[in-house]
Amino acid sequence: MVAITRSLSPALVGERLSAVLLAATLGVGLLFVSGFASVVALHNAAHDWRHSANFPCH
Repeated sequence: MVAITRSLSPALVGERLSAVLLAATLGVGLLFVSGFASVVALHNAAHDWRHSANFPCH
């Protein structure tokens, strides 16, 4: 059996790091927005999304 080892180039490491940071920023932003939004606004947003996705909600 032959084991092949690969090392990531610095460019790939930088791309991965920027992707992780972008995902973390978006996640924290969503938590922040949903944490301070009123319950009615969140319900209406979810309700509108269900209708736009043609998902029955009532």
